[in-house]
Amino acid sequence: MTRTRTVLLLTLALAATPALAQQEISKVNGSVTAEAGQTYADLDTVNGSIRIGDGATAEDASTVNGSINVGDKARVDSLETVNGSVRAGKDVQIRKDVETVNGSIFIDHGGVIGGDIETVNGAIGLVATQVSGSIHTVRGDITVGVGSHVRGGVRVQKPTGFFNTDSKRPPRIIIGPNAVVEGALVFERPVTLYVHSSAKTGPVTGATATPYSTDRAPTE
Repeated sequence: MTRTRTVLLLTLALAATPALAQQEISKVNGSVTAEAGQTYADLDTVNGSIRIGDGATAEDASTVNGSINVGDKARVDSLETVNGSVRAGKDVQIRKDVETVNGSIFIDHGGVIGGDIETVNGAIGLVATQVSGSIHTVRGDITVGVGSHVRGGVRVQKPTGFFNTDSKRPPRIIIGPNAVVEGALVFERPVTLYVHSSAKTGPVTGATATPYSTDRAPTE
């Protein structure tokens, strides 16, 4: 009786193995969708967007030409695109970095980022988000919004090489109400910096902070 039961359990386990395996999706042309609540390995495409549904889990998600949209409460290892924006919903957890070259990055309430956030041409916006690493850009605006906490610093790099051309308006950097940036704020090019009176930051190099106490930073 015991032997028969053991064989039956092993048979059921082997039959279930393919269903439990994490699915990897890799394309050259076309969008990638990770269905809500499902578990995946890497999600890759070259020409196409990536959509990760609410509550889905995935490893690295990357594309070259396309945006990445992450639903609420999703769990992902990293997000990377070259030409496209990244938008993450509420309570999203990203274990490593979030990167793009030409595009914006926005992380909504409750986001947790285990690495850095980086873009070259595009705005970065955080709302009540925890970032273990730092924030880097060359020509984009940065908003460390209300209640956000960046354990690293903020750096706006000087344009070099292909990006060695300044836009007419300097990047606008906002450290919002009750936000915290533990590391240094380093600006290698002219920026407009606003820091809320309730915010806390590390040392500032390369810019003079303009304090404000309203819900929103002054408009230019």
